[in-house]
Amino acid sequence: MADSTQTLTESGKGPVSAPPQAVKKPHSFTHHGITVADDYAWLRDPVYPEVADKEVLAHLEAENRWFEARMAPHQDRIDALFKEMRARIKEADKSVPQKDGDWLYWIEFEEGAEYKKWWRKPVAGGSDELILDEVALAEGKDYFRLGAISVSANGKLLAYAADDNGSERFTARFKNLETGEMLPDEIPGTLSSLVWVAGDKGVVYSLANEQWRTDNARLHWLGEPLEKDVELYHEDDDGFRVGSSLSSNEKWLIIGASDHETSEARLIRADDPMGDQILVKKRQKGVEYDVDERDGVLYIHANDTHENFRLATAPLSNPGEWTTLIEGSDDFYLTGVDLFRDFYVIEGRRAGLDQIEVRYYDDPARVEPIEFPEASYSAGLANNPEWHMDKLRLSYESMVMPASVLDYDVAARTLETLKVQEIPSGYDASLYTTERLEITARDGTAIPVSIVYRKDRTGAGPLYLYGYGAYGISIDPGFSTARLSLVDRGFAYAIAHIRGGDDMGRAWYKAGKLEKRTNTFNDFVDCAKGLIDRGFTSEGQIAIAGGSAGGELMGAVINTDPHLWGAVVAHVPFVDVLSTMLDETLPLTPGEWPEWGNPIEDQAAFEHILSYSPYDQIKSQAYPPLMVTAGLNDPRVTYWEPAKWVAKLRELKTDSNELIFKTNMGAGHGGKSGRFESLKETAEEFAFILWQLGVEG
Repeated sequence: MADSTQTLTESGKGPVSAPPQAVKKPHSFTHHGITVADDYAWLRDPVYPEVADKEVLAHLEAENRWFEARMAPHQDRIDALFKEMRARIKEADKSVPQKDGDWLYWIEFEEGAEYKKWWRKPVAGGSDELILDEVALAEGKDYFRLGAISVSANGKLLAYAADDNGSERFTARFKNLETGEMLPDEIPGTLSSLVWVAGDKGVVYSLANEQWRTDNARLHWLGEPLEKDVELYHEDDDGFRVGSSLSSNEKWLIIGASDHETSEARLIRADDPMGDQILVKKRQKGVEYDVDERDGVLYIHANDTHENFRLATAPLSNPGEWTTLIEGSDDFYLTGVDLFRDFYVIEGRRAGLDQIEVRYYDDPARVEPIEFPEASYSAGLANNPEWHMDKLRLSYESMVMPASVLDYDVAARTLETLKVQEIPSGYDASLYTTERLEITARDGTAIPVSIVYRKDRTGAGPLYLYGYGAYGISIDPGFSTARLSLVDRGFAYAIAHIRGGDDMGRAWYKAGKLEKRTNTFNDFVDCAKGLIDRGFTSEGQIAIAGGSAGGELMGAVINTDPHLWGAVVAHVPFVDVLSTMLDETLPLTPGEWPEWGNPIEDQAAFEHILSYSPYDQIKSQAYPPLMVTAGLNDPRVTYWEPAKWVAKLRELKTDSNELIFKTNMGAGHGGKSGRFESLKETAEEFAFILWQLGVEG
């Protein structure tokens, strides 16, 4: 679609008449006797993670100017969308206070604020205390993100970590909550939780190494120089990441190491973090487990006997001797276990829907499921910080029900609604309907699709289809206020619960990874075709979007079925899969081989990845309108992946459809920070979709 745009020149001083065309610099690589051309490899700065190459920066800036120029005529719509999205957010808002020890804790947003303030007050009564002010910390910064935050057991000290450039290398700092003073201790380069141990005298954390991998667990003694920090554990396998936590009763420090298919855990007494370490069970390829402890008994959540996990117990004195407490099941996917003093809670999914059950240590046959009212929803345990809880804090929402905070009285087995997300501009749930469909994929598998639309919608109209399908991450049928800006303009909004996620259990995840990766792409395409067949939409009236691995999905389906899509948005897309998986120096790569395969060592994996890698499979054909985003500081999907992809698309595509590409020069994987700044990017995305699908209003 052409329009009369007042554009900027490449130099930024006059009109730009055409998009930037990256130069081709012949380059190729050969593995397993197969040579692959990569003429845009030069867009990777050789000194990355620093990006200083003037030619690279000039190209990215030229693409940004083209993006701005093409979107400039639509600024009024972007502003209008942003205004209506913002009007649905209660600006002055606070969370439901939750008791932890002697204090009630909550967070607040002030009117107009991009960031939160963290508060508390004594349970016994007293004045409110501001313990952390994100607004002040973010002042004057283009980007700010709070990472870990942790109050010491005695309530006197605060540890927190922040990132101010999107690189996901956080600096940990400490505050005396009694005096309000900042302590001199600072730990740069963290990428982890901050776990208080040894009577609140020390904190356990993990540093990101040069490859952005957390291969360690370290102990910092407050008041001591960083040089005296002790490495409690070091991981030698490049594919594994290390993280630390406390057991539910806070008696044990748990150090875990894992990749995408194997894990291992160690226990150390929290009051003696430099003492003996207990290895629960040596890692075994393909076996994942996590552990907690109560009264000398370990509770192990593991997939060693069934892919949908079981719950086992073991004596602390013999931690590797596991006895089944809850059998693994084809019907129930056991996703998590939380221990409390008097009972434990299991979470999972049955037929793809969230389940929460309270169970009892002294009576294994006593099972008390928590019942929810809707046929399709998202529910789970929320913040439950104390060992002794008689009311459980829950979260609940659906595609038509705003996010709710509930308390479940365990003894009475009753639910109490404490808060329902308020939508200041108004929301009438009765105007909308949601369905859970099943669409048959080309191999006969029934793929669930969650969909929401207005009841007064008639006939086949525009449809927004979202998918992800990787890493065993489920996309729950939750609520979105931003989504209403499309649904109220006649869109149906659908989530395809495709293989590669674990929406339907662990087998569902396995059926979309490694050599079965293309099932994910086929499922998404087949869901789109099924929604056309059911009269929800038509070819060319489907907008699709995805980010990261979901961006890979976008890249794959525009190669195979470009005619289906009327608008495509790919955020930080993982599209240069082969080159990335061949480069073991990149942060993403070694830990990703269990997900995608190792093309360095495995020719079959090389050939399979090459067969679907979106960048490598671009061909001379018409492509749908496309908006692409990247983050210059993104350590997960490096900026050059979308940059190379867009450059090659510009070279080979045979159509005149829009192709615009924006790099956030001061952000990372998550885009802009702040609740409203990030909303501006959503408004921009929706404006692009409405423009390309010809939807007025």
